Amino acid sequence: MLQLFSDTDLDLTPEKAREYGYKLISMPFSIDGETTYPYADCDTFDMHAFYEKLRNGVVPNTSAISEESYRNYFEPCFANGDDILYVHFSRKMSATFENMDRAVKSLKEKYPERKFYTVDTKGITIIGYIIALCIGDMVKQGKGIDEILEWSETEIDKYAVYFFSDDLKFFHHSGRVSGLAATMGTMLGVRPIIYMSSEGKMESIGKERGRQRAINRLIHAVEEIGDDVANHRVVIGNTDNREIAQQIADALYEKYGKNTDITIIDVNPTAGSHCGPDSIGIAFHSKHR
Repeated sequence: MLQLFSDTDLDLTPEKAREYGYKLISMPFSIDGETTYPYADCDTFDMHAFYEKLRNGVVPNTSAISEESYRNYFEPCFANGDDILYVHFSRKMSATFENMDRAVKSLKEKYPERKFYTVDTKGITIIGYIIALCIGDMVKQGKGIDEILEWSETEIDKYAVYFFSDDLKFFHHSGRVSGLAATMGTMLGVRPIIYMSSEGKMESIGKERGRQRAINRLIHAVEEIGDDVANHRVVIGNTDNREIAQQIADALYEKYGKNTDITIIDVNPTAGSHCGPDSIGIAFHSKHR
């Protein structure tokens, strides 16, 4: 049997993970020295309360999980005789995968007959969410691991994500934006437009002054590089601002039709720790990233 794994950085909730057969690895964040593992003990998480804390001045930290934690996630499957396919967020964004590699190496020595496969979505949050669901669909359809890996090699770069943040201090805290850019950008209402590159890195492609211009830039990105958008999933992620997310959804429905598969989801708190509240992003099928 092939057991699917994913992580909470791809915005999968426990309910959605069960629907597609995934086991979830919880990626932590910490506030004032207290570490939280989203969905580790329950199926729900109070996103509004979390983002309200950020609005009130809290700036969380994130961290890698330990080698031991990875072993605890994976070993029961190996011991049960199952192979593993882990669909995860970009390796370029965290040192946590070094711990994973060490854990898998030690487990393979103990269970040499077992196979461990990975798919790097080269993204985080909503772009990874789409890719995880596509792979989950393939497993439901009875596709084998070779076909899934072959699909991943060519199709992952055909999904794009573009987003912006209202308050750049969170990117500054995580080292994404220089201090001057973060301070002046927020004061002047400047919002960098950020995407995930084919290397799995966050990169800015420009900036817009004012929220509405930034929203329009996201919609324009879908129009400019979208590929057969109406026949693929579109996911709009928000950090506690569903009103804007719905505004974008309505614009896309108007352009691509009311039957377009558009989902609005809450961005997980670990990723949200880096972009802050009132951030908005769109992930879609594209000609390129």
